[in-house]
Formats: sequence, C-alpha cells, structure tokens
Amino acid sequence: MASTEFSPDPDGAQALDAEDEFAGLRRRFHVPKAGTRPAIYLCGHSLGLMPRRTREVLDVELDRWAERAVEGHFGADGWLDYHARFSEPLAKLIGAHAGEVVAMNTLTANLHLMLVSFFRPDKVRYKIVIERGAFPSDRYAVQSQLQFHGLDPGEAMLELAPAPGSGLLNPAGLKKLLDSEGERVALVLLPGVQYLTGQALHLRAYSDIARRFGCRIGFDLAHAIGNVPLAVHDSGTDFAVWCSYKYLNGGPGAVAGCFVHERWANARDLPRFAGWWGHDKQSRLRMATEFSAIPGAEGWQLSNPPVLSLAPLAASLEIFAAAGIDRLRRKSERLTAYLEFLLRTEFGERIEILTPSRAADRGCQLSLKLRGPAAAGAAILERLRSSGVIADWRPPNIVRFAPVPLYNSYCDVFEAVRALKRALG
Repeated sequence: MASTEFSPDPDGAQALDAEDEFAGLRRRFHVPKAGTRPAIYLCGHSLGLMPRRTREVLDVELDRWAERAVEGHFGADGWLDYHARFSEPLAKLIGAHAGEVVAMNTLTANLHLMLVSFFRPDKVRYKIVIERGAFPSDRYAVQSQLQFHGLDPGEAMLELAPAPGSGLLNPAGLKKLLDSEGERVALVLLPGVQYLTGQALHLRAYSDIARRFGCRIGFDLAHAIGNVPLAVHDSGTDFAVWCSYKYLNGGPGAVAGCFVHERWANARDLPRFAGWWGHDKQSRLRMATEFSAIPGAEGWQLSNPPVLSLAPLAASLEIFAAAGIDRLRRKSERLTAYLEFLLRTEFGERIEILTPSRAADRGCQLSLKLRGPAAAGAAILERLRSSGVIADWRPPNIVRFAPVPLYNSYCDVFEAVRALKRALG
C-alpha cells in the first residue's frame, strides 16, 4: 500500500478514522482504562479484548444451569451438542468445511492429539521439522513426542532456518531442507503467522512441498485465525490447531480449536487417543465398550466441552460474522500500513521492523527491534505503559504492536507511535 495516502499529523489520523466503515465496532468491546482515559491497546496478539456481549452470553448458560441443572444438556439449545454451533463460524474464518473443524481443549493439548495421529515414526521416517525460533510450547510438544517414541530430539528434530539476511521463512528453504532430509522426515509443523516476526506463511506453498516429499504437515494458527483470511482446506494440510484468546477474543484460556482435513474424516484406523465425546453420537449414551469415531474432526474429541469457557467465544464470532474476515482484512492492511508509515517517518534507522512490508506476507502485527540492551527494552515498554499504550516485548529487544481492525483506530496508532517516540527519547 502506497504511503502517499498517509499524513504524519493528527489530522491525518482523524481523517482516516472518519472514513473507517468499522469504527463503530470498537463500541462492542470493553477497552481497558489508562487512568481516566481508554488505553491504547495494541496487544490483541496476546489477549483479545472482551466483547460487551460476553456477560450476556455467559449469563444465558449460567441461568440454564441454575434453572435446569442436568436437563440443560437437552433441548434445541442444550449443552449436548453445544460445541457444534461453533464449527461453521470457525470454518469460515479458516477456509474449511464445518465437518473439518471442532472447538475443543486448548492449543497444545490439541497439538499433542494431532501428533499422536499424524506423527507415526518408523525406521525410515522419524524426524519432525519445525521453524527455528518456534513458540516454546510447540517446541516442547515436539520434543516430548519424540522422546515418547524413544527418539533423541537433538537428532530427530530439524529446524527450518530463515532465509539468510532476512530473518524470514520461505518455501524454498523448506524444499532445500527436504531435498537433503525428506526421506527421513515424517512430519512438518509450521506456524500460520510466526509469533515473533509476524510473518504470514502461505500455507499451500509449504503444504505442497511437504506432501511432494511424502511428509505429513500441520500448522499452528494461533496468530493467524481471526487475523488473516485463510484457505486451510485448499492448502491440503493434514491438520491445524489454534487458540481462541488472541484475535478471536474468547477470553483467557478459552477453548481452542482443531482442523482435520476431510481426507481423514473416515480414517477410523488412524491411531488416536480417544474419549467418549469423540464416539459416535447415536450410541454414545449407550456406554458402548468399543470406540467408534465420529467422522471428521469431532472424532478427535475427548470430553464434553467446558461450556462456561466456550460460551464467550460466541460473542466474538457474532462480530466476525457481521463484519466478514475479508472486509476486516482490508482495514487491517491499511491500518498496519499506516503504522509502518509512521514508524519509518518518525524513526528511520533507529528501529528495525522485522515483519515483512508486503501486506500478503503479514497480519496486523509489526515487530520492532530496538537498538540497545535488553534492559533498555524493558524500560521502554514501561514508559509506553505509563503513556497508556499496552503492547508487549520479547527479549532481548523486540516490541510487538498489533493494531486489530475490530477495535483499534488510526488515532490509536498515531498516539502509540508518538508515545514510542517519547519513550525512546
């Protein structure tokens, strides 16, 4: 997006807000306070804001519990199939069929369940590829799965390195790695959006390469779902997992989600850890002794869903359904471009933007590498907080700003950059 459409003064920010078709969505969220004024919240990549309807949605289920107790499981809106109402809206966000998606568990629990099914090491194929600098939880999951199978992570875990000089991943790098190791690789696990750099990966490109070498592939969409439009089904990936508390605004520890491609829908012989909520719905309550998986992603469920942790997600998905992820993406691209314009205008070489400049290669997050020691980065973040700007940082010196199109404004971005300028001195 050309920077010539932007102006570096406050009038420019106000004019952009006046044109914003989604400016009113902000009123559908609780924005935390910084003193007596709303904070400038640029931390949706860590925890999304609370939709105002969340209490109402929760109260419905609390009242159902109070008034009906166990009978609350039954009826048109009962808890027995409560999770199923989330499959269609989640599928629309990730570009999948409803039967390929299920809301369940938490992200890393789902990742382990997927690895049980899709990482099947043998004497020939026994290695897993992850990106260098993967989010620690993904790394720990992979390491522990390798150890569970009696494998040495130091030998069986391969790291996909960024392209030299760029700090970014690319499909050519995966092809080069698999050219030398592909016959020994059982699984590739990559992010949809890399948590530290904010780089968005093109899922189809990586999936095509992995499958060409006979590897199964999965994606962690924690920083991608609700951030960028996705075409997970068409990408051909075997599975994907995500959390719901970042861009999906489901609340801390919200119930996560899982995608299993439809080609595995009836693969009843695929090994899995089973639980009764994944058992055939028609015979589940007959307490059958032999497990019979529900076709599709629901067949990987273990237990009935924690309704009070899942309900808040409904309030957020209503907003996504009304706005549309593609239309939100258009605002997101412009809002993030405006942030990049201001940063480059105000700071030049004083900061390094780690996130790609091309809109197609990023979501709404920009990761800023600050000059100086780590202690300086922590002090700068504290100065931002004292100015009412809520962001986060990753050691040693990376500050992450995420202007979320659902609730952030251009004036938010302008004021955040002005606060960063004061914080840097």
